[in-house]
Amino acid sequence: MPVIFSLVDCNNFYASCERIFNPNLSNKPIVVLSNNDGCIIARSNEAKKLGIPMGAPYHQTEYLLKKNKVSVFSSNYQLYGDISRRVMSSLSMFVPEMEVYSIDEAFLRLDKHYGRDPSSLASDIQLKVLKWTGIPTSHGIAPTKTLAKVANKIAKRSNSKNIFDLTNFDTQTKILARLPIEDIWGISSGWSKKLHNIGIKNALQLRETDPSFIRNHLSVIGERIVYELRGISCIGLDKIMPKKNILSSKSFGKLITELEEIEEALANYAFRACQKLRNQNSKARGIYVFIKTNKYRMNDPQYRNSATKELPYPSSDSSLIIKTAKLLLREIYQQGFKYQKCGIMLLDLVDSDYIQNNLFEKIPPRKKEYLSSIIDTINQSTGNESIFYASQGIKRSWKMRCSKRSQRYTTQWKELVKAY
Repeated sequence: MPVIFSLVDCNNFYASCERIFNPNLSNKPIVVLSNNDGCIIARSNEAKKLGIPMGAPYHQTEYLLKKNKVSVFSSNYQLYGDISRRVMSSLSMFVPEMEVYSIDEAFLRLDKHYGRDPSSLASDIQLKVLKWTGIPTSHGIAPTKTLAKVANKIAKRSNSKNIFDLTNFDTQTKILARLPIEDIWGISSGWSKKLHNIGIKNALQLRETDPSFIRNHLSVIGERIVYELRGISCIGLDKIMPKKNILSSKSFGKLITELEEIEEALANYAFRACQKLRNQNSKARGIYVFIKTNKYRMNDPQYRNSATKELPYPSSDSSLIIKTAKLLLREIYQQGFKYQKCGIMLLDLVDSDYIQNNLFEKIPPRKKEYLSSIIDTINQSTGNESIFYASQGIKRSWKMRCSKRSQRYTTQWKELVKAY
């Protein structure tokens, strides 16, 4: 049986997450805001129909949103991340091979179910995921990942079932003839301009072009896209690889001038970065810390700086990384500026099995890392940050604005749904 992929995409994912625990939001317009309630980063279909633009600053659209009774939410990444994990876990129960592509997308291999009709299987998966998680999904079925991307777009727009099968060659030809070159997965804006300049304006024209010609004008990746459009699978499922660097950074909820507040924020970002580091079974050899003012406040004095330091040994110990980050911050901090953002990046990651002890350490590094892992375990079972370092602070007045955030129903004990 030939290879068959399905691209599963969660419909209006952030809005759908908000609807799970608030059924009154069904069929009503919803928008979700970015960090610090700055811009619109997600819209339900109902909000799109009202002409609310993506990426628009909230303060510029506030009147329009109120006029049309649009429900507005701050980003609730703990909820969205947890629901995403539940969706991906559900999908993995149906197929032996899958690739988590983003927080709301995954590629599945359907041909491993020999004798099962792909559309029927996709329908079964769709109904079960909706039942188990409350998230509606769209499925694009095709012999390659590139065509599955095309099929998924059609599934979202063209039929009520949200499933579209693009395995038929004649159907592919009709669809690709109407697909602009810039809408093909993997074609950048620069490549799109190059292709337009040589007379290739739609996906069908690209499919019919000599692959070696495209390789010479673009790259081997462009050549693969041609074969993918012809139904020849060249891009397989990718395994999730550990990140080479880990960044943790957010804008403050207000401009900060005092070093103590920035240290508190940085300690929190370092704590989260270390959690990610241990989750992927890695250690960091070094860290990078930066601070900066808001470049858009033209009347304010501007300053930005960064510093890097190699750790004495590769480590995932939160206490060591927080301490080192604060030392770097004190090197680059200057008084007299209104700071908008700081952050930390963990560098040069190695496997957690890598051991390099230090003769001058009273407590072996392995024991300190084990303590950090114990803190992770407790927080996972009793709620996020049930245990944290004193340097992370308690009041955290610098935290980003999220006054419109819904409850974190699945990750915080105090915010569980109450039944009356």
